[in-house]
Amino acid sequence: MPTIVPRYLVPFHPKQIPHHFVDVLIIGGGIAGLRALMEIDPSQSVLVVTKDRLQESNSTYAQGGIASVLDTEDCFDDHIDDTMTAGAGLCNRDVVDMVVREAPAHIRQLITWGTQFDRKLAGQPKSGPDEGKLVLGREGGHSHFRIVHALGDATGKEVMRAMIERARQELKAQIWQDTFTIDLLTHAGACQGALVWNRHHGKTFLWAKQTILCTGGVGQIYRETTNPAVATGDGHSIAYRAGAQLADMEFMQFHPTVLYIAGSSRSLISEAMRGEGALLVDCHGHRFMPEYDPRAELAPRDIVSQAIVEEMEKTRHPCVYLDLKHLDAAWVRERFPGITRRCLEFGLDITTDRIPVRPGAHYMVGGVTIDEQGRTTLSRLWAAGEVTSSGLHGANRLASNSLLEGLVYGAHAGAGASAAARNQPDTYQAIPLENAPVAPPETMLDLQDVRNSLRSLMWRSAGVRRDGEGLRAAAATLDTWCRYALNRQFPDPAGWELQNMLTIARVMIHAAIEREESRGVHQRRDFPQQDNTHWQKRLTTSRSTAQAQGPH
Repeated sequence: MPTIVPRYLVPFHPKQIPHHFVDVLIIGGGIAGLRALMEIDPSQSVLVVTKDRLQESNSTYAQGGIASVLDTEDCFDDHIDDTMTAGAGLCNRDVVDMVVREAPAHIRQLITWGTQFDRKLAGQPKSGPDEGKLVLGREGGHSHFRIVHALGDATGKEVMRAMIERARQELKAQIWQDTFTIDLLTHAGACQGALVWNRHHGKTFLWAKQTILCTGGVGQIYRETTNPAVATGDGHSIAYRAGAQLADMEFMQFHPTVLYIAGSSRSLISEAMRGEGALLVDCHGHRFMPEYDPRAELAPRDIVSQAIVEEMEKTRHPCVYLDLKHLDAAWVRERFPGITRRCLEFGLDITTDRIPVRPGAHYMVGGVTIDEQGRTTLSRLWAAGEVTSSGLHGANRLASNSLLEGLVYGAHAGAGASAAARNQPDTYQAIPLENAPVAPPETMLDLQDVRNSLRSLMWRSAGVRRDGEGLRAAAATLDTWCRYALNRQFPDPAGWELQNMLTIARVMIHAAIEREESRGVHQRRDFPQQDNTHWQKRLTTSRSTAQAQGPH
């Protein structure tokens, strides 16, 4: 029996729910959402809706920095080539060219808005004669030092601080925090806004001339992840249910170095550490990366993650280690203050102790298909950031291109949505959409148990390494769970999050089954080679096509 994905998750009737009208609705308050906000015409009404606090997003937790050509020894062509190489043959070169060339202007704009990027100061280690210049780091896959960073290893936190401050104090933006977006509202083939919920007002219809989706990633569908609790694939799922096309959903990027200590949350250990000279060693102290790639620790993330998994299997040890003992201790503490503090909580001095690390789900490469302006395939819906598939990352994202993508596409989507809304008449009218209630099932569902089982299943079957047998078994299990979980109408976010996670995990699994090759972050044991003859193409899906085809 095929799994039917419901169009709407909850019952609603327009005469029983409050209505709110705006010109532009922005769903998500990370770097992409706030950058879109900055482009909305001040004469227009705009509302930003965030699932949690405004500060709680993948953008805030970003450590490494933002990639941009800012040094005279660097050039756009090299940044373009590095991105294309990391993307393993699936990047859209026109998109890469556009994003890379727009990057320096966005860095300057952030500085104008008050972002304090790290600069070389007199007396600092490695300051040299360039006092006052931006400090540029280097990460895996980059041929030059081109990563601007802030607070040592807390770039996202500083960038978001400056953007949130501008949004609130200068723009006086209307922001609804702690508000869950249940579904996009569609009528006559176009997005009309969204149905949202919060604990104070319950469900609310938000009608908008134009809607911008900036909801971030899906990392929480994996047992091991660097993502915060909010990253449950809500944006991917609501776009899918609304009929928007998704692309590249088989490509989840795993960060090679995630702190691995029993009882701790899986904290990210920035790639910038390897860029500054940290070495990867196995449990016997053997440095192994030169055996896998001539770039060693500075190889792209997919290669490093695969190498770490291989070494863990060889040594039958649950992790590998980052070694910084050969670096200047004072400089290490200054360069990585956040990681230093985090490791000290577990009795680790990163200047003398090796840091236990292993891969974890980090960045969702696939998402809602958009063009260069941020338009989706659904009329009046725009998108930017990690929720999208723009063609920038191909099969594997180059380090520190993610915040950059959020800035560039946030600006494009904001400007495009604002212009489109300006051309629409100021006639606000609710559309008579309704969704009937369904009879509640007699049996209760342990949401946490299903959620834990899902995360473990995805880690085992669709992790760093996959194979057809495991993927097909996972698909069958997911179809079973979806049949009894998706047709329920839950009253609060715990249920809606689980339904979103199941929906998007199922899409990811079926895409991974379809791509019978190894490319970028998608590594199949049963198809270990990259096959450009048959698979140098992007895979797309939508709710209508998936349900027409039935189960795989």
